[in-house]
Amino acid sequence: MEDTRIVDLYWQRDESAMRESEAKYGAYCRSIAMNVLNSREDAEECVNDTWLRAWNSIPPQRPVKLSLFLGKIVRNLAIDRYRRNGAARRGGGQMQLCLEELEECVGKESVLEDRMALRDAMNAFLRESSGNKREIFLMRYWYMMSVHEIARRCKLSDGAVKMTLSRARVELRAYLAKEGVEL
Repeated sequence: MEDTRIVDLYWQRDESAMRESEAKYGAYCRSIAMNVLNSREDAEECVNDTWLRAWNSIPPQRPVKLSLFLGKIVRNLAIDRYRRNGAARRGGGQMQLCLEELEECVGKESVLEDRMALRDAMNAFLRESSGNKREIFLMRYWYMMSVHEIARRCKLSDGAVKMTLSRARVELRAYLAKEGVEL
């Protein structure tokens, strides 16, 4: 079913919108949640919560790209669950590794204005990045995929992915400094 039709079902408050979302984007949302949580049960709960959150958000929102809208919801839910579960103590998932890698470029905590400037600068950096580097960067730091999974999908060696990510972080740090983003 087309995304516009699914969004229309949400606007009409038709419960089949959630079933259609699950049918079209369930596997996509599960993979995002699994990359963060490394737990099938927790990931499944996040995916189920995604449909409810979408139900409560549409209307008033009318997403243009439903996959990104649902992906953002499930990612945020998974990150919240990760924090609640204290998964860092158990060493599960890719999230802690990804955050540690990015910390060298973007720092840890900042005020809202700094985070907004950082977000805008990172978006500009990604727009200017080559397709392959941008794709690898997003798979690692947005979808929180393991280096091995990225290498498999991109048909590269693990070392090539690590090098691409390392260079991208160096370039990001330089870009942020050039743009005057305080970290």
